[in-house]
Amino acid sequence: MDAMDVLRLALTSKVYGAAIETPVSETPSLSARLGNRVLLKREDLQPIFSFKLRGAYNKMAQLTPEERARGVICASAGNHAQGVAFAAQRLGVRSVIVMPATTPEIKVGACRARGAEVVLFGDSFSDAEAHAFALQRERGLTFVHPYDDPLVLAGQGTVALEVLRQVEVDGPLTVFVPVGGGGLIAGVAGVLKALRPDVRVVGVEPEDSDAMFQSVQAGERVRLDTVGIFVDGVAVKQVGAFTFDLTRRYVDDWVRVNTDEVCAAIKDVFDDTRAVMEPAGALAVAGLKKYVAELGVQGETLVALTCGANVNFDRLRHVAERAEVGEQREAILAVTIPERPGAFREFIEVVGARAITEFNYRFAPRSQAQIFVGVQLARAGQRAELVAELVGLGYAVADLTEDELAKVHVRHMVGGRAPEATDERVYSFTFPERPGALLEFLTHLHGRWNISLFHYRNHGSAHGRVLAGFQVPPGDGAAFAAFLAGVGYPAVDMTANPAYRLFLT
Repeated sequence: MDAMDVLRLALTSKVYGAAIETPVSETPSLSARLGNRVLLKREDLQPIFSFKLRGAYNKMAQLTPEERARGVICASAGNHAQGVAFAAQRLGVRSVIVMPATTPEIKVGACRARGAEVVLFGDSFSDAEAHAFALQRERGLTFVHPYDDPLVLAGQGTVALEVLRQVEVDGPLTVFVPVGGGGLIAGVAGVLKALRPDVRVVGVEPEDSDAMFQSVQAGERVRLDTVGIFVDGVAVKQVGAFTFDLTRRYVDDWVRVNTDEVCAAIKDVFDDTRAVMEPAGALAVAGLKKYVAELGVQGETLVALTCGANVNFDRLRHVAERAEVGEQREAILAVTIPERPGAFREFIEVVGARAITEFNYRFAPRSQAQIFVGVQLARAGQRAELVAELVGLGYAVADLTEDELAKVHVRHMVGGRAPEATDERVYSFTFPERPGALLEFLTHLHGRWNISLFHYRNHGSAHGRVLAGFQVPPGDGAAFAAFLAGVGYPAVDMTANPAYRLFLT
């Protein structure tokens, strides 16, 4: 396929039997802050709150009568599943949706409400996909792929046709597209390059789920060993064959962003539109902001595709915690102060007019005290200035703003020192979040070593995150390593992490 093939398929796509032509929203606050005209293509306003409806409906509307009679099947933990269920209901086609058991109930319920048969299987997308292929063969159903299908990616490409009609601009135009398996960016880039080769297309991926970027760099499809768990809507280990070929030819540039930057972008979209995006829905906005900051772009028209708003309400507390850090408006610091009366007041006087966003402390019988403090910043460069000012006044300071362990676990555990916990080793674990999963995880952890530390907090996502400490005598290293390998969950040694060393030892 080339760009003209994508354009032909997009122009003949059947999407509006289910999807709508979504508006383009202005962003007065974000535009003023970035010095560019920033527009949002609001795919979050589709009937299923995601662009996925376009590709699913286009594929299913063009099935043969025999295929329609047999029905369709897909594997998805998210928006593709809802797209298939909605399209099937609209077309009167039987649909089977295979989802991991970790899928949030809001998405399971949405598919069942559309008349789909939902099959929950396994803990991961790979488990669900393998089971879906088995059911497809067994029942003679048609598989609707979430991205690697010419009709699916062409359906997504109709977004670009709308953008070109809706955005009138004389100068440069750049379109930022979130990337998972590549269906959206392949369709959008193909249409744009066929009609307007001068329009720049920028792909945006999370730093910990960048399968397409790595594939483009390598010149072939790369399979990731692991993918990030926060921006779950684009978390794929390997991109599609069709989508990779189109993307490597027609995408001009790439941006990768972290969790905090995505959280900040969710807040930016909310501030200008009062709409709440899912992490993948704000991914392109996060990439747009980083692109402007790194390249110094000014006075141009920039369009970000806000691709979805299917977010569990429970996740918003995690987003709110991280948004200010992502916008570089908050510093997270560990500061050593004297353990004596009046030391707190002296420290606050140094901080001055800056607002304290968080302050954690617990007494320990030592001459020095460790405090975990959050400080609001007026601008990005102020964090380094604050650290330098504190160090200049004799305070020992560790900047934990980029420390994931500090932000996920340690900030909730300050003061939990246990001098009796000798030979402690600390590990972070990730496990599938579903009913009974924590009990199962603890059962796997049961062994001959005492658990000396444990912190778990539900973030409303499909994965749970645990920090656990074990008392492991020096001679037990090999046996403990074998124990960790047998647990069955990813484990990362955090014993040397500065936040842990400062506050929990």
